[in-house]
Amino acid sequence: MKSKVYFAGVHTQGKQESLLAKMRRLFDRAGFGDMISRDDIVAIKIHFGEKGNTAYIRPTFARQIVDKIKEKGGKPFLTDSNTLYNGSRANGVDHYNTAIYNGFSYAVVNAPIIIADGIHSNNFIEVRIDKKHFESVKISKEIGNVSKMIVLSHFKGHENAGIGGAIKNLAMGCAPAAGKQQQHSAIKPKVSSKCVGCSTCLEYCPVSAITKEGGKALIGETCIGCGECISICPIRAISPQWSTEIPIFLERMVEYAYGAVRNKGDNVGYINVLMNITPLCDCYGFSGAYIVPDIGILASKDPVAIDAASYDLVNEQSGNLNSSLKCNHEKGEDKFRGLYSSIDTVRQFSYGEEIGLGNKEYELINI
Repeated sequence: MKSKVYFAGVHTQGKQESLLAKMRRLFDRAGFGDMISRDDIVAIKIHFGEKGNTAYIRPTFARQIVDKIKEKGGKPFLTDSNTLYNGSRANGVDHYNTAIYNGFSYAVVNAPIIIADGIHSNNFIEVRIDKKHFESVKISKEIGNVSKMIVLSHFKGHENAGIGGAIKNLAMGCAPAAGKQQQHSAIKPKVSSKCVGCSTCLEYCPVSAITKEGGKALIGETCIGCGECISICPIRAISPQWSTEIPIFLERMVEYAYGAVRNKGDNVGYINVLMNITPLCDCYGFSGAYIVPDIGILASKDPVAIDAASYDLVNEQSGNLNSSLKCNHEKGEDKFRGLYSSIDTVRQFSYGEEIGLGNKEYELINI
């Protein structure tokens, strides 16, 4: 059976048809309110945007979801996990401050912000999934601890995954730095020349794979690629490796997405915002020109279906000639192949269906 995906376009006529009103209507039509009871603690998984980025989801959209959850008696909070790279969201304090800088204050969103993996990204739980690449995955603890969640995703391009939507928001966004490292590469992290030999990484390595040589850290062959040293290094002198082949990376990412919702059953709702559709992730400290015009907002209980529908809707548009999209500008042509020709984006959908994350076949319902 096809999964239902509800759609509201950007065209509006009057206050009752505003995009904010459409966000609330999508919440109702998709049945998200039915899964929330009084006093339920509900996570709203969102990307707060890197400092300098301007394409991330506007805080006023998040406010609509907060208010709908509160109408049902729930207790919502906004959340995300720290980054693997060194940026404005690499630890819990900087991450929180960046969220406030980008407009996600309590006065605007009407809910608290909780960074799900703690200050140093070492607050997580192990979730057993028994899949091809992972027996278990690391999920940020404050996401793993809740039974109900709304995943609010900005749909856009991504240089490794082809697209960034609900699946990527679950996989990368719900994982601590160590989990992100596991998805990106099975190759051990690399110590840069910045290392000052403080020995912090030696203390935290769970398998004692790090030694010192010439006054600097040296990662040995027994490294398991957990990424703990990346997140704990006080000067970010240890960096991840990005050499995993893309198809394997996509499968690992999908398995992590599966693990992020493994303990939540049918109590997860997904909303994709198809506006400001940039070629790159919101993790960058800038935003490129949008590759297609704004389209609308989608809602579903199925992460694979909503991403597949989003992908198709983008490809139905005419491409922006004044963007990074250098080919596939015609309606019906693959815009993401036009950005990243070597990435088989739809592998996310087929593998997601294969492991039971969702259904790539969908019914699009206009509201």
